[in-house]
Amino acid sequence: MSYKILTIDILKAYILEIDTIHSYLEDGEIKVEEIGDGNLNFVYIVTNIDTQKSLIVKQAVPYLRIAGEGFPLSRERMSYEIRALQFYGELVPNLVPKIYHADEEMSLIIMENLSEHIIMRKGLIETVKYPKFAEDISTFLAQTLFYSSSLYLESSKKRQLIDRFNSNVELCKLTEDFVFTLAFMDDETNEINPQLKEEAKALFDENEFKKNLLQLKYIFMTQSDALLHGDLHTGSIMLNQKETYVIDPEFAFVGAFGFDIGALIANMINAYISHFYRSEDAEYQAWVLESIREIWNGFERKFLALWSEHPNSALLKEGFIAPKELDEFKATFMTNIFQQTVGFAGAKIARRVFGIAGVEDIRGIEDKEKRKEAELMALSIGKDLILNYKHINTVDELIENIRMTDVRKI
Repeated sequence: MSYKILTIDILKAYILEIDTIHSYLEDGEIKVEEIGDGNLNFVYIVTNIDTQKSLIVKQAVPYLRIAGEGFPLSRERMSYEIRALQFYGELVPNLVPKIYHADEEMSLIIMENLSEHIIMRKGLIETVKYPKFAEDISTFLAQTLFYSSSLYLESSKKRQLIDRFNSNVELCKLTEDFVFTLAFMDDETNEINPQLKEEAKALFDENEFKKNLLQLKYIFMTQSDALLHGDLHTGSIMLNQKETYVIDPEFAFVGAFGFDIGALIANMINAYISHFYRSEDAEYQAWVLESIREIWNGFERKFLALWSEHPNSALLKEGFIAPKELDEFKATFMTNIFQQTVGFAGAKIARRVFGIAGVEDIRGIEDKEKRKEAELMALSIGKDLILNYKHINTVDELIENIRMTDVRKI
């Protein structure tokens, strides 16, 4: 079927013509409701009122949903989301929603409705603990990053993977602009707290900080280690006490190992910061920091285990190097990933302070003075991580840096 935008009026008839969808929903009165609150796409929930069976329908339109038709944006982004979810579904089917139907021509995907799960960011704001989260997300990161890398794939397979994902240039450009550039200079897209104008000007004039930021941006633009989600924050995770699901990989591309991990850790750090000014719950903050430790340690342990299980790859051939020296190589390799993780986390934290896309954890703080203090703390931590990422070698050092960062050091 050639592309057309499916409004509520025509969506019902369209999906019921798909045999697998009709079979799943069964006969009965079908209700369609738009539920999307994101910036890019239209999202609907389709429910059989009689059986209460439901599905999520997501369609990309050829413009930025939040801004309207005057802001064109290629709908090919949905193709990358479909491809990424299919890739993840083969590796970690219990950590992504089930796909019932996908149509790249229609820029549309129909998938499982995670009705018993919530967006993680909202749970973190409400001080909810998720006992399985660190274990689940470290498994997701280790499996998806290792099996899409040259530590596992033959060179021809890796190039095929790059060909399938690295024409996602528009969304990569959004990241280049809004994560690494515009939030750190005078730009009309920024949303600067009027109480922080002096701090913004000081940051925009700080060239040592910007040199490190440029190094991180260059890594993001040029390094093709593995298939990334590309936007792995706490708004792209749905979960409950028993299950974790990664959603919305429309930014997917083949990039640097540390980017997804850094993005996730940045959002956990923002949650930690926010509870100095929301709940003031030190025990919950300790849980957040311990989760960061468990995420990295779990990822590293699982990633190295996979590497040991697969000694032959495009990079290595079994017997090429002595075991002791190989272990040393692997240790240096993982330290390099961690340092980049720290740098990317710093960029993700700092860009939320003055950039267009703030996070609810901090910008949602209603008390203006408390919000200001939270933003100053985020800026201080973000700057510190960007300036020192090459010297932070372990997750324990990272957590100590976070704990010791003083808002007065800005």
